[in-house]
Amino acid sequence: QVQLVESGGGLVQAEGSLRLSCTASGGTFRGYGVGWFRQAPGKEREFVAGISYSGGSIVYADSVKGRFAISRDNGQSTMFLQMNHLRPEDTAVYFCAREFRAWYTGPVTRNAGQYNYWGQGTQVTVSS
Repeated sequence: QVQLVESGGGLVQAEGSLRLSCTASGGTFRGYGVGWFRQAPGKEREFVAGISYSGGSIVYADSVKGRFAISRDNGQSTMFLQMNHLRPEDTAVYFCAREFRAWYTGPVTRNAGQYNYWGQGTQVTVSS
Protein backbone atom coordinates (compact mmCIF):
# COMPACT_ATOMS: atom_id res chain seq x y z
CA GLN A 1 0.00 0.00 0.00
CA VAL A 2 1.47 3.30 -1.09
CA GLN A 3 1.55 6.07 1.48
CA LEU A 4 2.19 9.71 0.64
CA VAL A 5 3.10 12.22 3.34
CA GLU A 6 3.21 15.97 2.69
CA SER A 7 5.17 18.50 4.69
CA GLY A 8 6.25 22.12 4.45
CA GLY A 9 2.94 23.94 4.74
CA GLY A 10 2.44 26.91 7.01
CA LEU A 11 1.54 30.56 7.33
CA VAL A 12 3.30 33.06 5.09
CA GLN A 13 2.76 36.66 4.06
CA ALA A 14 1.79 37.61 0.53
CA GLU A 15 4.77 37.53 -1.87
CA GLY A 16 6.50 35.03 0.39
CA SER A 17 7.64 31.51 -0.47
CA LEU A 18 7.11 27.97 0.74
CA ARG A 19 8.44 24.62 -0.37
CA LEU A 20 6.20 21.59 -0.04
CA SER A 21 7.55 18.05 0.02
CA CYS A 22 5.80 14.75 -0.49
CA THR A 23 7.52 11.48 0.36
CA ALA A 24 6.23 8.11 -0.80
CA SER A 25 6.63 4.78 0.96
CA GLY A 26 5.27 1.28 0.68
CA GLY A 27 5.28 1.09 -3.09
CA THR A 28 6.81 2.20 -6.37
CA PHE A 29 7.31 5.91 -6.92
CA ARG A 30 9.68 6.27 -9.83
CA GLY A 31 7.46 4.71 -12.49
CA TYR A 32 4.44 6.92 -11.93
CA GLY A 33 3.40 10.44 -12.70
CA VAL A 34 2.65 12.55 -9.64
CA GLY A 35 0.87 15.79 -9.03
CA TRP A 36 -0.18 18.47 -6.57
CA PHE A 37 -3.77 19.51 -6.01
CA ARG A 38 -5.32 22.00 -3.61
CA GLN A 39 -8.68 22.61 -2.01
CA ALA A 40 -9.81 25.87 -0.50
CA PRO A 41 -12.76 26.09 1.92
CA GLY A 42 -16.04 25.80 0.07
CA LYS A 43 -14.35 25.03 -3.23
CA GLU A 44 -13.67 21.90 -5.24
CA ARG A 45 -10.25 20.29 -5.33
CA GLU A 46 -8.24 21.71 -8.19
CA PHE A 47 -5.14 20.70 -10.09
CA VAL A 48 -2.00 22.71 -9.36
CA ALA A 49 0.90 20.95 -11.11
CA GLY A 50 1.88 17.54 -12.42
CA ILE A 51 5.09 15.85 -13.49
CA SER A 52 5.65 12.69 -15.52
CA TYR A 53 7.46 9.66 -14.12
CA SER A 54 10.68 10.69 -15.86
CA GLY A 55 10.37 14.36 -14.95
CA GLY A 56 10.49 15.23 -18.63
CA SER A 57 6.94 16.52 -18.86
CA ILE A 58 5.47 19.15 -16.52
CA VAL A 59 2.11 20.90 -16.53
CA TYR A 60 0.88 23.80 -14.38
CA ALA A 61 -2.48 25.36 -13.74
CA ASP A 62 -2.64 28.79 -15.32
CA SER A 63 -3.14 30.37 -11.90
CA VAL A 64 0.30 29.24 -10.67
CA LYS A 65 2.33 29.26 -13.88
CA GLY A 66 5.50 31.28 -13.46
CA ARG A 67 5.24 31.25 -9.66
CA PHE A 68 5.28 27.56 -8.71
CA ALA A 69 7.74 24.84 -9.72
CA ILE A 70 7.22 21.10 -9.38
CA SER A 71 10.11 18.65 -9.25
CA ARG A 72 10.86 15.11 -8.16
CA ASP A 73 13.74 13.05 -6.83
CA ASN A 74 13.08 9.43 -7.77
CA GLY A 75 16.03 8.22 -5.74
CA GLN A 76 14.44 9.65 -2.60
CA SER A 77 10.84 8.86 -3.63
CA THR A 78 10.06 12.51 -3.02
CA MET A 79 8.38 15.28 -4.97
CA PHE A 80 8.45 19.00 -4.31
CA LEU A 81 6.43 22.11 -4.97
CA GLN A 82 8.35 25.36 -4.74
CA MET A 83 5.84 28.17 -4.32
CA ASN A 84 7.00 31.75 -4.84
CA HIS A 85 5.16 35.08 -4.90
CA LEU A 86 2.34 33.56 -2.91
CA ARG A 87 -1.04 35.26 -2.94
CA PRO A 88 -3.94 35.10 -0.47
CA GLU A 89 -5.91 33.16 -3.10
CA ASP A 90 -3.31 30.38 -2.89
CA THR A 91 -4.59 29.61 0.62
CA ALA A 92 -5.76 25.98 0.63
CA VAL A 93 -4.97 22.47 1.77
CA TYR A 94 -2.41 21.07 -0.64
CA PHE A 95 -2.43 17.38 -1.54
CA CYS A 96 0.10 15.27 -3.37
CA ALA A 97 -1.08 12.33 -5.44
CA ARG A 98 0.26 9.46 -7.54
CA GLU A 99 -1.21 8.44 -10.88
CA PHE A 100 -2.51 4.90 -11.35
CA ARG A 101 -0.83 4.34 -14.75
CA ALA A 102 2.71 3.00 -14.58
CA TRP A 103 5.34 4.14 -17.09
CA TYR A 104 2.76 6.32 -18.81
CA THR A 105 4.25 8.32 -21.67
CA GLY A 106 1.15 10.35 -22.54
CA PRO A 107 0.41 13.91 -21.45
CA VAL A 108 0.46 14.77 -17.76
CA THR A 109 -3.13 14.57 -16.56
CA ARG A 110 -4.98 17.28 -14.65
CA ASN A 111 -7.82 14.89 -13.85
CA ALA A 112 -7.96 13.95 -10.16
CA GLY A 113 -9.72 10.73 -11.13
CA GLN A 114 -6.51 9.47 -12.74
CA TYR A 115 -4.71 9.60 -9.38
CA ASN A 116 -5.35 6.72 -7.01
CA TYR A 117 -3.07 7.46 -4.05
CA TRP A 118 -3.31 10.66 -2.06
CA GLY A 119 -1.57 12.26 0.88
CA GLN A 120 -3.42 13.64 3.88
CA GLY A 121 -2.80 17.25 2.88
CA THR A 122 -0.87 20.17 4.31
CA GLN A 123 -2.33 23.60 5.04
CA VAL A 124 -0.95 26.65 3.28
CA THR A 125 -2.20 30.01 4.48
CA VAL A 126 -1.17 33.26 2.81
CA SER A 127 -1.96 36.48 4.65
CA SER A 128 -2.41 39.79 2.88
